[in-house]
Amino acid sequence: MVSSRKKKRPAPVSVDMSRSGRKKFEVLLEGLMGDLYRFAYWKCRDRLQAEELVQETYLRAWKSIDSLRDANAAKSWLFTIFHREYARQFERKRFEMQDVEELGNLPDRRATHDTSTEAFVLRRALATLADEYREPLVLQVLGGFSCDEIAEMLEISGSAVMTRLFRARKQLRELLADDHSTSEPVTGARA
Repeated sequence: MVSSRKKKRPAPVSVDMSRSGRKKFEVLLEGLMGDLYRFAYWKCRDRLQAEELVQETYLRAWKSIDSLRDANAAKSWLFTIFHREYARQFERKRFEMQDVEELGNLPDRRATHDTSTEAFVLRRALATLADEYREPLVLQVLGGFSCDEIAEMLEISGSAVMTRLFRARKQLRELLADDHSTSEPVTGARA
C-alpha cells in the first residue's frame, strides 16, 4: 500500500544553541578542524606543534562552549581561541638550542608543498611581508574570514584590518612585479 503523504525531508542542519554542550560542540566545531589545522600549520610551520595547538584550542573551546551564543560565529570564535593559544605558547615556552650539525639529518618538510616556481616566488614574497600585514591576508585568503572576524581575532579595529590588507596586497604586487621584471629573459635589442 502506497501512502499518500510525502516523506518528510530532514531539516537543514541548524544548531540549537540551548543543546547540551557535547552535541553543540560536535555539530559546530567538527567541520572546522581541517581549516583550523591548515591555518595552524601555516602559522607554526611544524606538523606536531600545529597538532598540539589545535588540540589545545579544541580543549579550551570545549571548556567554554557555553559562551558561544551564535552558531554563525563558531569559526571566528574558534580561530580567536587558537590565536590566543598560539600567543600563550610563547609566554611559557623555553626554546631549546640545537647543534647546527644535527639539522642536516632532518627530513625535508617541503616534500608535500607545491614545488612550482610560482609557488616558491609567492611564498618568498609572503615571507618578506611584516607579520602585521601577512597574518590578516592569510586569515582572509586561506581562512575565508571577513574583515570584522579578523579584527575580532587580532583585537584591532575593522578599519585597521582593511588598511593592513590593502598594504599587504600592494606590497605583494610590488614584490611580484619586481620578481617578474628581473626574471624575464633578455631577447635582444629593442628598436
